Parts: sequence; structure tokens; C-alpha cells
Amino acid sequence: MYKTLVVVDDPRSVPEMNNLTLISFERYLADYPQRNEAKTLVINLCDTEHYLSRGYYCSLLAEARQHKVLPSVRTINDLRSLEGQLTTILGAPLTPGLKAQIEASTPLVIEVFLGWAEAGPWQKLAKQIFEQYPAPIVQLQLTQHEGEIGLAVKRLAFAELQPQQQALFLQRLQQFADRNWRSPNARQKFRWDMAILVNPDEPTPPSNPEAIKRFIKAAAKVGIHAETITIHQAGQIGHFDALFIRETTAIDHPTYRLARKAEQEGLVVIDDPTSILRCCNKVFLHDAFSYNNVPALKTQVVMSAAAEDLDGLEAAFTYPMVIKMPESSFSKGVFKVSNRTELQSKIEQLLSSTAIVLVQEYLYTEFDWRIGVLNGRAIYACRYHMARNHWQIYNHDAKRFNSGGFATLPTFEVPKRVLDAAIKACKIIGQGLYGVDIKQHGQQSYVIEVNDNPSLEHKVEDLYLGNELYMQIMAEFARRLERRGR
Repeated sequence: MYKTLVVVDDPRSVPEMNNLTLISFERYLADYPQRNEAKTLVINLCDTEHYLSRGYYCSLLAEARQHKVLPSVRTINDLRSLEGQLTTILGAPLTPGLKAQIEASTPLVIEVFLGWAEAGPWQKLAKQIFEQYPAPIVQLQLTQHEGEIGLAVKRLAFAELQPQQQALFLQRLQQFADRNWRSPNARQKFRWDMAILVNPDEPTPPSNPEAIKRFIKAAAKVGIHAETITIHQAGQIGHFDALFIRETTAIDHPTYRLARKAEQEGLVVIDDPTSILRCCNKVFLHDAFSYNNVPALKTQVVMSAAAEDLDGLEAAFTYPMVIKMPESSFSKGVFKVSNRTELQSKIEQLLSSTAIVLVQEYLYTEFDWRIGVLNGRAIYACRYHMARNHWQIYNHDAKRFNSGGFATLPTFEVPKRVLDAAIKACKIIGQGLYGVDIKQHGQQSYVIEVNDNPSLEHKVEDLYLGNELYMQIMAEFARRLERRGR
């Protein structure tokens, strides 16, 4: 349950609003934090122009008091550093129609209120700016010189607005509060807020839309209000208590940066940045498996396609061999070579974009095991069969049948050697949610990799447990949130 405080330079200048408490900075300084107070959200409308001003201290103290605040001190400093400077247009270029509205002689001025612009055509740009610089009020100045568009971003205090603009802003503030914070009556059954990161444009996301709906329903049953966000809303992550990443992760990628930011702000995060860092790089996994005696296929690190290196590989492996990029997912960046010419060509091709590639022995099996592990415990198991006429479970070149069939089993039907190998591999990574890929050959099990962002799709991985799979994951979030609060 949230309480929203709106801190203004002069509370008498602002009418009362539903579910919002209007106070001065002096009152916020003297009366807060309060004993046994509800989780508090602060919307700081004070003037933040000067360093160590009241507005600056309002956001600084809000962060120290563990209140969620808009704008944050970081945003205040970022906007101050932009004063008088041009920055670039975020996202896609402006359309010809929007460009035509910008005169060369006079800047086009647009006020952005909580990510909203009164002029509809500029709404997309206003939203982009708010996601980059989440502040209640900013002013944009767009200029055009020789066909190039310049954008200046300036912070504004509520007191600097004209009366008509103030009334419009307060209307947007009420709508923003109703939508984002929601009224206490609507939220009284929830103790925490969770952001589920998704990418609507991702062709092969780790969870399909129906699975996301079931995660949200399961979260509600354990006291968590969950809602989806995209990476463009990363600036608002501080308004949540937990982050669940359901977009494919990578190290040099916004998902990793958001995970780090969320962890630094005290959120419970799955996938946590350490797990992303370790799982997304197969070089780390190879070394970690070797040093910790995790059963794995023979693998070598290669940094050259010179003749002596190829000779060494041919002495250590038989054809075919498997060549892997250090970072890849969904069977992408993984190749099979059948002779020396293909071996040299593929290594040279990959080394043009990475300093290291991996060469691994080839072992064909009719299926790969995928064991889902959460906090050191196996929670689901699948057998993913190879794609038709292909050696991997995904065939990205096929127009039809680009993936094989699957079978979802209870974990007690999985061979003990497979489960033991999966849990041992995950202990190296952390205590998050992982999908461990394992090949089974006779009585031997070989860990191929550990995925920090495993597929969890409705009617696939949940086929045996059903809604219980979603409940187990959300219950783990609730357990960690409860522990965090002690």
C-alpha cells in the first residue's frame, strides 16, 4: 500500500487532489519519515535549478529515507548537466511532418508533463524523454540548422509554469498517480510491486504472452502487484520492489544494465546481473565446469586459425566438431564443421567479431534435457528433441519445423545423474532461476550450458505442473522480498 506525497514550494498554490498529500519541503523535512509509515512515493515539484537547493535536498532526503522519488538525484544532476546544451533525438528520427514544424529561426518549445505532451504528434518524443530523464516537468527546445535537428532539454519547477500550464499539469499528475501508483483501496492486498521486463518485438521471447499473464496472476496470490514494462521504462525501475526479466539477456545489452541498476537500488532481481554475466559467456562456463568437475563435453578455447592451431584441434577432436561463439542463445552462434576447410573458415569468420571461440566435441543425441533449477532445487524438466533433419533443437534456416518436439516430465522421472549434474552446475552460477541443458549418453550426463533466462512458456515447460510452476517462482520472489525487509 502506497502513500503519495507531492512536495511543492508553496502548497497553497495547489488545490487538493484525490489520494495525494500536498506538503511543503519544510513539512517533509520535519514530519518524515514516520513510524510504521506505509511505503511512500514522493513527487518533488520544488525548484531543483541550483545545487543544494530545497528541491535537490528533497530528492536527496527521499532517497536516504528509502522513499521512492521523482525526480531522483541522478536525474536532477543529469538535467543540470544538459542546461544550455544540445543532445540528440532519442529513438527513431523525426518524421518529415514533425520536422516541418520546426522553424530554422525560432526554437519549437514543448513542455513535457510526466511523459505527456499536449501536442499529440510529439507524444512519442515526450515519452522517450521521460523514460531517459524521469522528471515531473521538463521543457524541450527543438531547433533546425541545415536540415539537422537539435534538441535541448531543460528542467522546470511547478512554480515556473503559467497558471494555465499549472492546471494542465495537475490534471496530468492526478491521472499519472491514478495509473501508476493506484489508490490505496485498489492496492491494499498487495505488499510489493514487481516489474516484468518484456520485449513485444522479440521474435523468440523466453515467455509467451499467456505465460506472462499466469506469472501476474500467481504474483497477486502471494501479495505482489506485477506489471509488464519494456526497456524504454528503465528510468522508472526504482518505483518497484522486484524485477523479473523475461526478455532474452546478454552482457553488452540493456537487460544487463537494467539488472545492475535494479540490484543497486535494492530490488530483488531475477535474472541478477552476476548470473547474466556468468551464464551468457560460454568461456566462463567452460572454465567453471572444468575447475569444479562438472561433467561436460571436451572443449577448447581457440584464438587463432593458424595451421598449428588447426593441427592441435584435429589431434584433440574428431570430425565433426562444434564451433561456438562465447555469447549466443537459442542455438544461434553454434555451428558444426565436418572438415578442415570448414573448420578454418568458420573460426576465421567468428574471430572477426570476437577474440575467442570455443571448439567442442560433437555428440549427437535424439534430445537434450532441460532442467529448470530455482534456488538450487529442480522444479521442472523437459526433453527437447532435435529439429527435423537437423542436429540442434532449433533450425533457424528452416521455413517449417524450425524446432523439434518436446516432452515435459515431473522431476522425479528424470535420471538422478541428470538432476545431480544440473544442480552442481547451478551452484557455480548462483541462487537464481536457471535452465540447464544436458546431453545424456548411456549412463553419462554432460552439461552443455546453464541459461540464466530459461524458456518458460505456457503449454511447454508448464505442461506437467501447470499453474504451480508460476506459483513456485513467484513464491520465491515473495520469500526474498520478505527476507529483504527483515
